[in-house]
Amino acid sequence: MSDIPTPHNTAGINDFAKTVLMPGDPLRAKFVADNFLDSAVLVNNVRGVQGYTGEYKGKKVSVMSSGMGMPSIGIYSYELFNFYNVENIIRIGSAGAVADGLKIGDIVLAMGACTNSAYARQYELPGTFAPIASYDLLSQAVSLASERGIKYRVGNVFSSDTFYDDAESLISWRKMGVLAIEMEAAALYMNAARIGKNALCICTISDCPFTGESCSAQERQTSFTSMIKLALDLA
Repeated sequence: MSDIPTPHNTAGINDFAKTVLMPGDPLRAKFVADNFLDSAVLVNNVRGVQGYTGEYKGKKVSVMSSGMGMPSIGIYSYELFNFYNVENIIRIGSAGAVADGLKIGDIVLAMGACTNSAYARQYELPGTFAPIASYDLLSQAVSLASERGIKYRVGNVFSSDTFYDDAESLISWRKMGVLAIEMEAAALYMNAARIGKNALCICTISDCPFTGESCSAQERQTSFTSMIKLALDLA
């Protein structure tokens, strides 16, 4: 029996490019397809999680939403890696600033992803797994960002299972040098490691929990163009 279509993806086996950009928001996926890809075609829309494939500078590229949180990106990235022959997934998301000095609009390249998630328990490892980015994608992103004069930081992010944190734990993560908080990178990195594929999380700072500054939902959807172009040129 064929592995596709999957429960969450009705695309055909050749409908996705080898590299998929993966924002959390389906509307950001549509924004990328409409504004950056030539001849973009909607290849998946199960549950409104839109996936498109088109061309960028003559190269086949896909973009598909991951939904919100590690269970969601865990499902979609697993299916893309395992059933659709995708080799690289680049998360293009928003994040909250944890480290001092990060401002709205700054870019964080997630070298590693700390987490409070139990996602790694499925692997039954005799210890603690450290989810990290693929070095080739990370090093290329650093080079491109430096060439373009983009303000960026490289380091750990915190992939949290909770958006509303009753324990108010961000101060503890800040003590350990964590740059930003988001909700997906750790699961993406674990899926990539398990199947031997490549993953990178690029985030734009959309809010600063310690100061109360934040972008609007519309700004998060449409204004993160430096991050989007950086990811597209890695594809």
